[in-house]
Amino acid sequence: MKLSVLVPAYNLQDFIGPCLLSVLEQSTDFDYEVIVCDDASADNTAAKIADLAQLYPNKLKPIYKQTNAGLAANMATLLAAASGEYIAYLDGDDIALATKLQKQVDHLDQHPDCHMVFHESDMFVSQTNKTIKLYSKEFYNWSLIPKRSNIEHMIQYGSYMQASSVMFRNHANLIDTVSPDCKIIFDYAFYILNAGYLGANVDFIPEVLGRYRIHENSFGQRTSRSFDRREQSLRDIELACELAGQFGIKPDIIKAGIAHHRFAAALYFLARDANDLFLKYIELASNSGMFFNDKHQTVYENRQNLNKLKNLLSEAA
Repeated sequence: MKLSVLVPAYNLQDFIGPCLLSVLEQSTDFDYEVIVCDDASADNTAAKIADLAQLYPNKLKPIYKQTNAGLAANMATLLAAASGEYIAYLDGDDIALATKLQKQVDHLDQHPDCHMVFHESDMFVSQTNKTIKLYSKEFYNWSLIPKRSNIEHMIQYGSYMQASSVMFRNHANLIDTVSPDCKIIFDYAFYILNAGYLGANVDFIPEVLGRYRIHENSFGQRTSRSFDRREQSLRDIELACELAGQFGIKPDIIKAGIAHHRFAAALYFLARDANDLFLKYIELASNSGMFFNDKHQTVYENRQNLNKLKNLLSEAA
């Protein structure tokens, strides 16, 4: 089997059909399987999957959990079932465009020194189908990402790869890339661990080959409604950086990555007038004396004068 496409699903009855069809209907010159695992959804997600499994019995491989166990356990099940030479991940509410699988497989076939490849994705509003922006090229740190990146860039600069845009080579430690301690953000640790085990060179295909759906219950929307979720997300991100230590990544790079992510969290809370949380995370981001950039240092130096700080940030925008 050339490729295994892994799709976790939970309470996605409105989106799982279009998601699965977007990969099942692709034309390729290789064999591939689509493995979907429903994590005991409380809606009609499982029924939607079952209908498609009847239409695509040779390609769609459904797994139905009887008890909800969360994304990490769901992914462990999917990874254990995967037999492909290459592995692709697709969130159950995202869309793969028509040539995604062929172009990513071609890239890995033609570049044996590349271990992981991602493509551009457009972020779109589900209700209107309107594109908001490009995920990678409009990522705030994109200017720092080289054409061929690696695990160190992933640690230092954040999630410049949209979760559903990545394909990578299968490897002997595949099942070890699930971090059960991550509660909200799973993909960041997942890709850091895969990059670590692969010693990965990571390439970028600039063409838009996928669509990242924004809807009321999507990750970003739920997190925007809860400061607790944003703090837990940061803890997951910090853990992902720390996990890279097992691959011989220098401690200074891990510390710099964590400081950067804390700085990003501080700005998030500052923009929402959550001043106590802003002060908490700008102090944590700066206590090592390591500044991500000049903006980070400016924010830290003016942390006690919020009016002045907001004016400075407004002028620099």
